[in-house]
Amino acid sequence: MSAVDSVGPEAVPQLQAQVEQIIAEAKKQGASACEVAVSVEQGLSTSVRQGEVETVEFNRDQGFGITLYVGQRKGSASTSASGDAAIRETVAAALAIAKHASEDEAAGLADAALMARELPQLDLYHAWAISPEQAIEQALRCEAAAFAADQRIKNADGTTLNTHQGCRVYGNSHGFVAGYASTRHSLSCVMIAEDGGQMQRDYWYDVNRQGELLADAAGIGQRAAQRAVSRLGARPVPTCEVPVLFSAELATGLFGHFLAAISGGNLY
Repeated sequence: MSAVDSVGPEAVPQLQAQVEQIIAEAKKQGASACEVAVSVEQGLSTSVRQGEVETVEFNRDQGFGITLYVGQRKGSASTSASGDAAIRETVAAALAIAKHASEDEAAGLADAALMARELPQLDLYHAWAISPEQAIEQALRCEAAAFAADQRIKNADGTTLNTHQGCRVYGNSHGFVAGYASTRHSLSCVMIAEDGGQMQRDYWYDVNRQGELLADAAGIGQRAAQRAVSRLGARPVPTCEVPVLFSAELATGLFGHFLAAISGGNLY
């Protein structure tokens, strides 16, 4: 499995070829069925605190994971290594696990008839040509706006700008192979408010597929400051039965717990 130069849509054909190579190796070694996910990712992360740059990090990762079956026995393995030897060794490792696993009548791939036939283009990939210097400038501007928003903002707990892009391809022994490229850009700010001996911390952020469409850095900092200050002076209330309103960011977590509870794996 050779290294992939790009992490954009142009990487999909090369990753599809790698998936097909891994599936062929799994069949060669004796797997009755298998599924493979190959990915390549890269990103930039910059963090500032108290007007100083804390971190500037670049990352680039490539690897694959395979789940294969020997009848109703299942084994999984993954690697970040590349090359034909890595494929053979990772498939062999998954196969060894499967041969020692207990049989499970529910194990296996979804029926071939359930594989997707039409794959919509979801416009998920928007690379952002932002330099480390520009990322640092945005993060510093965000934090500065937070400090200026209220005199009770006494400290910062980190402002971070992240930009990430990657490509992922999935395939299985039913003949299904497909992939997509995607991007994710974010700016977050965490501030600490202090008044009357009480300290409170809160945050705000924005996330977007397109970096140019992120909310204004100063606005994110101001919102983080306002949320931190709003926590000051909190007091307990007597036990009672009342309607409860969940803010949007908490409501998503509430639904997340519900979706996890009804997921097939957890029910099984």
